[in-house]
Amino acid sequence: MSKAFTKESDDADDDDLAAPPIPAGSKNYITPQGYARLRAELLSLIDEERPKVVEAVHWAARNGDRSENGDYIYGKKRLREIDRRIRFLTKRLEIAEITDPSAHHGRDQVFFGATVTYVDGAGLERTVTILGIDEAETAQGQVSWISPIARALLKAREGDAVKLMTPAGAQEIEVLEVRYPAPGPPA
Repeated sequence: MSKAFTKESDDADDDDLAAPPIPAGSKNYITPQGYARLRAELLSLIDEERPKVVEAVHWAARNGDRSENGDYIYGKKRLREIDRRIRFLTKRLEIAEITDPSAHHGRDQVFFGATVTYVDGAGLERTVTILGIDEAETAQGQVSWISPIARALLKAREGDAVKLMTPAGAQEIEVLEVRYPAPGPPA
């Protein structure tokens, strides 16, 4: 039988494409805000988006020939995407270790959740916030705690010079400032 006519599995495990894997022996650190955001996304998918798509697929299926029914084909595809994302979020939230960065407020040493301002050898000043794998947004200056810059900065203090390994070789950077969010009122 030709490979072209084999059916792809609906439950293909493409979860690894969504986010980088957690290093072996490590924990899935996440801030309380990141955990809440992922949990809200999961609940939205389960309670709102998935039922709407199921209804659309059900309606499209009643319209006859499914092989040429765009609503049905797209709906089934979207349903697989939603189910894949639900599985991924469920797994990640189950193994999440919530770490509140405000516990380090006022300290000058870099730990998870720190916002760090540093300067590189060329004098370019940058600011990054070290967050969890599933919540870091590089466009917003957030980096994962497993990224090379975060690994170089972790446990450094204000005024320390650390080596950052880049594709162009080792580069020395100096930590200028370390900030943490202020603790909120007790819950």
